[in-house]
Amino acid sequence: MPTVTDCLFCRIVVGEIPATVVHETDTTLAFRDIAPKADTHVLVIPKAHHDDALALGEADPALAAEVLAVAAVVAKAEGVTGGCRLVFNVGSAWGQTVFHAHLHVLGGRPTPAMGVE
Repeated sequence: MPTVTDCLFCRIVVGEIPATVVHETDTTLAFRDIAPKADTHVLVIPKAHHDDALALGEADPALAAEVLAVAAVVAKAEGVTGGCRLVFNVGSAWGQTVFHAHLHVLGGRPTPAMGVE
């Protein structure tokens, strides 16, 4: 796993790499995914580095809750409150490619059910 200084999302947080920011708080950042998988595809991240959602939840439950609260703000701003998908991927076997906790807010055209309901 990359170090914090090599982390793509940490570099976005400090402004080294540009992103299309849609919402920001003192502790979170929400920006458009550069390879969207839906009409609306926004990533919500904690500004503090945590490798994944499980590490975030264990280390700072209040910050994990704030990430979810910001996802609600983003969904409303993006007009997808009538239906959307919120996804945390944890581990490379489950689709995580950037090892900094991040929540995908996906909306717009419906996507296939995951079969895990």
